[in-house]
Amino acid sequence: MPPVISPLEGKLKRLFLRVVAARWVIVAVYAALLPPSVYYALKVQQDNSLDRLVVQSDPTYTANKRFEAVFGHGEYVLILAEAHDPFAPDVLARFDKMEFDVGHVARVTANSALSVYKRAKGGFTGSPEDVAKFKQFITGTDLFRQQGLWAPHMLALPLFLDVQTTEQRTQTIEAIDRALAPYVDHPAPFVAVRKVGQPYVNTYLDNDTRTSGYKYFPLFMLFVVVLNWLLYRSFRALFAFVLTLAMCAALTVGFVGVTGGTFTIVSSLVPMTILITCTATLVYLHSRFVEVPDEGVDQDEHQAIALANKFVAATASIFATAVGFAALAVSDIRPIRELGLWVAAGLVLTWITVFTLFPSLQKILNTPTEKERKTAGQWFVTFTRWLPHWSYRWRWLLVPGALVLCAVGAIALFGIPGALKPMELQTNAIEYIPHDSQLYKDTKRLEEEIAGLSITEIWLSGKPGSVSDAATLKGLQHFSDALEEDKRIGTVIGPTQMLSALQYVSGQGDKLPEDDDKLEEIGGTLETLLPQTPMLQAFVNKKLAETHLSVITKTVDYKGFEELDKLIHAKWKAAVARDPELGTFKMEIVGLAPLQAKISQLLVPTLTQSFGLTVVIIFVAFLLVFRSGPARLMAMIPSLFAILVMFLVMRLLHMNLNVATILIASTVLGTSENDQIHFFYHFQEARQAGCTTEQALRHTLGIAGRAIFFATIINAGGFLAFAFSTLPPVRQFGVLS
Repeated sequence: MPPVISPLEGKLKRLFLRVVAARWVIVAVYAALLPPSVYYALKVQQDNSLDRLVVQSDPTYTANKRFEAVFGHGEYVLILAEAHDPFAPDVLARFDKMEFDVGHVARVTANSALSVYKRAKGGFTGSPEDVAKFKQFITGTDLFRQQGLWAPHMLALPLFLDVQTTEQRTQTIEAIDRALAPYVDHPAPFVAVRKVGQPYVNTYLDNDTRTSGYKYFPLFMLFVVVLNWLLYRSFRALFAFVLTLAMCAALTVGFVGVTGGTFTIVSSLVPMTILITCTATLVYLHSRFVEVPDEGVDQDEHQAIALANKFVAATASIFATAVGFAALAVSDIRPIRELGLWVAAGLVLTWITVFTLFPSLQKILNTPTEKERKTAGQWFVTFTRWLPHWSYRWRWLLVPGALVLCAVGAIALFGIPGALKPMELQTNAIEYIPHDSQLYKDTKRLEEEIAGLSITEIWLSGKPGSVSDAATLKGLQHFSDALEEDKRIGTVIGPTQMLSALQYVSGQGDKLPEDDDKLEEIGGTLETLLPQTPMLQAFVNKKLAETHLSVITKTVDYKGFEELDKLIHAKWKAAVARDPELGTFKMEIVGLAPLQAKISQLLVPTLTQSFGLTVVIIFVAFLLVFRSGPARLMAMIPSLFAILVMFLVMRLLHMNLNVATILIASTVLGTSENDQIHFFYHFQEARQAGCTTEQALRHTLGIAGRAIFFATIINAGGFLAFAFSTLPPVRQFGVLS
């Protein structure tokens, strides 16, 4: 058997004897760090806005911010009042009251077809004559239907939310819900009142992820308590575990708060990943500690030897995991980049804590060894005698079988050109909320019935006053008409549509004239109406130099947006050729749809680059820890097998790659390599002492096998807490992990 203490372990033993001697000072330092850590942890805000998913230096993100600086940041909500006859007098009366109630909510501007009619005609009495006039007014043009303000079975109430922060959005959405509550609970004479829009999706995600800790962490802590008691049967050991875990979580989330971080849908993975990694490391350390020391060995000496024996393997595994997560910094998806850096920082803090606070607590609480209290897993001794021989006997089945499954998993992920498509990427935020929720059902139903909910903005910048020129207005109308001719585009809303609506309201028809003199007159009207009409201000800036066209489609994926982008550029080129005045404008494509498509595009390099870097980094860690080339390669095989087979499971269960499951490869590799390092470290330890392969395997399983077994259960059980999430991506991540 190998010597108990190597020269390196001798030096480490002396270091840990000093740590144990300074235990009260160490505990006092951590006690002083706890209050500020909790304070800054509580300051961490939640924000699941779509633009939070892209790093701030991204060109698409910066273009959107420049666009918002000109036309505002406001968000858009659609309230749908379904009715068998939307023009029935009692329906219109209830709709009018509903709009009045919601329109008085702070930061909300309501603008329905009925309010347009009231401004044009000086009011709405609700009399049969007025109802008939309203119906004729709304149905006498395609403008209101194209803008989604009405359909044969519904009236729409668009709401513009002037919100800048997550807190403002949440408060405004809650106020809207309170105003709508009487109509939702008792809809008659409506059939139903439905609410859709990105602000509702963001608020749902914010509320769920904000409260997720109340679900995940108690489940995880219950799991730790039960497993710890079953494994060590000691309340003192349990207390040492819980205090160390609490300190690691507080330091990590406190670090996020100090750096001004904001949590998103995947951020709940940060403290849980820290807790899981910390618990697994504590199991390795404490399992080595509880082994009965030789007769005559002092308890402090034994504790220091146990810590020294596990230091190299535990340090290598924690730092390999930390650097592996730090590799996520290559991602241009902001939450994933932040998650990688936060977990890496948290793991460094965890490493310091487990080798200082935990040994101090072991000594202060006098946690028992096996001499005092038998630990669980005594059956493992029998298992260690049986496993090496059994696995060697079936090697010709196990090894080829594992390689075949790896190959099938790779095919499931990357596909086969011309035969099998790669795994699909999912970035539509509505897919991140429960599919049985009313919001999801209403949104999907609306997407089928109207032109779509995906908005792409065509931003045009010219010289001051150029937007109101007759030639410009004529060109913009031609450009809008050309876009709407394509079946992929539902509708286009821009300044000419707003002017057409104003023309129609004043009784001059719903089409802009082609005559230059009349268009010049309308352009002059635009200059007069702009300061008085919020509807126009949303599309034309005060200097009449910039405008935009909102293109509404059902496009949500990157490939679809690429086609839309080509279509818009082709139509713009043709429009400039027909109306040269448009050539003086600079055209940019911005909006939520391009941003969502960009996220979809960035998910692929996030998967491949981060995974590739993680493999390289962990291999380098093995290179430093192990001198044997075959050992370095063999240590990678279990993780690669687990990851590739997991992608096969995803394919079979019809799971997509999304902002959470995209992390699965790095997470599994980062957590499972702990086992490989501990296993091969002790295997080489025995081989260097002259043991045969079978003897070395049995020594390894005896020293580290039980800890590996229970640490794996802790990893699996900890991540399984995410399986109770109501959000599909987080739930899938938990099950897969």
